[in-house]
Amino acid sequence: MAETTRPYLPRSAAGSRSPWLIAVIVSIATFMEVLDTTIANVSLRHIAGTLGASQDESTWIITSYLVSNAIVLPISGWLANVLGRKRFYMICVGLFTVASVACGFATSLGFMLTMRVLQGLGGGGLAPAEQSMFADTFPPDMRAKAFALYGLTVLVAPAVGPVIGGWLTDNLSWHWVFFINLPVGLLSLTLTWLFVTEPQALKDDRAKLLSSGFSVDYIGFALVAIGFGSLQVVMDRFLQDDGFSSGFVISLAVVAGCSLAVLAVWEWEHPTPMVDIRLLGARNFAISAAVMFLIGFMLMSTTQLLPQFTQTLLGYDATTAGLTLGIGGMITIFLMPVAGILSSGKVPARYLLAVALIATGFALIHVSGFTGTVGFWDVAWARLYQVMPLPFLFIPISAVSYVGLPPNKSNEASAITNLMRNLGGSVGVATATLWLQWRTQFHHARLAEHVTPYSDMHGQSLAQIGRSVETQATVMSYLDVFWMLGILALLIWPFTLLLKSAPKGAAVQGH
Repeated sequence: MAETTRPYLPRSAAGSRSPWLIAVIVSIATFMEVLDTTIANVSLRHIAGTLGASQDESTWIITSYLVSNAIVLPISGWLANVLGRKRFYMICVGLFTVASVACGFATSLGFMLTMRVLQGLGGGGLAPAEQSMFADTFPPDMRAKAFALYGLTVLVAPAVGPVIGGWLTDNLSWHWVFFINLPVGLLSLTLTWLFVTEPQALKDDRAKLLSSGFSVDYIGFALVAIGFGSLQVVMDRFLQDDGFSSGFVISLAVVAGCSLAVLAVWEWEHPTPMVDIRLLGARNFAISAAVMFLIGFMLMSTTQLLPQFTQTLLGYDATTAGLTLGIGGMITIFLMPVAGILSSGKVPARYLLAVALIATGFALIHVSGFTGTVGFWDVAWARLYQVMPLPFLFIPISAVSYVGLPPNKSNEASAITNLMRNLGGSVGVATATLWLQWRTQFHHARLAEHVTPYSDMHGQSLAQIGRSVETQATVMSYLDVFWMLGILALLIWPFTLLLKSAPKGAAVQGH
């Protein structure tokens, strides 16, 4: 009976099967990909040691992945339209899986970086294709509940990534950080091939596109690759290369700025753009993209800062540092269904988002009250407070971002929102690290003013006092960064009140 009463959705990836089965299947690969963005971070020093790379060179293992990821994300909607959504998705899963295994066998830095680039190209197309399937497989009044399931992959994976990465590194070896993707990738490919449908509506759209003799937007692609690739390198290498005092950073920043400015003008006028930025003309979508950027900004920056704080200042090993994130991340498993129910027309999305941003702001400010002697559970509870509002951010924004968009634009819309989330994460990590450096210098200078050869040293040498000053300055700088992130969340919440909810009883034939 349930099958006969289900609304007809011509673009559904489920076909005659349960949409929830498809939702579970297409969430598997994204969990694997998002997990990989954080799982390697805690193993970086071990990887560098095996490959004979310096600490500075090893950071390119992260940068190379993020750069290729940033390049393919904005064009993934176009690629899905041209290749077919299911085919494109399976290519991405296969490429990511093969490249992951190759990373595990790497014996040189050059080979590792090459495979990380391929891994990033495969991983970048997964989330947009999956979110497009979600939007097309569930009617508007069910999308919030569906995205609650999908949100588990996006929010839980970064939290448990450091835990898994730390455990694998401490108990096996860093190679297993990459080998673990093989069974997950094979499972995803098999289930997708067997159960995910390429709907006739998408086949017709693709046939029409190919038969119309469309011209490939080569200039748009080049601008995307140069602009977003350069921007990602600038974000990731800013501090290592001394910021704007480096000619390399300045040159890439200029290239990125000029390329993206030209891209915006070029794509707005192009009849078949590689990136359909005209979608940002829809108010809901523009606000949703901005909020998604902020979610990435806060989630990834805090995910990076807390393990650094616990390992650098509290002396935790990789596993214990990861657990401080993982315990908090588990709460999202229980809150996702609640957020999905509330977002399904019971509470307007703009109110959920406003409350969640306010709660996030105060949770981040709470950390600014830490000291250098906090215990494990102090950090774990602080992380818990930070992640509790995240389901009430991610699910409403995912559900309302498609309101008002043409039904055949799901691929392009998903690509842009995922690009904004990833860019937010990159900008957030770079900004938080820069703030950390600046505030450390500031506090060190202020504390050092009170240290003289005639200070009461209580039996300490001047060198010991210097180390104490440096430690205290570092602690204070971490607290400052969390305070600034909290203030940022409290400043932007009013903009969410401009969002429109999906109209009740909205027609579903487009999706």
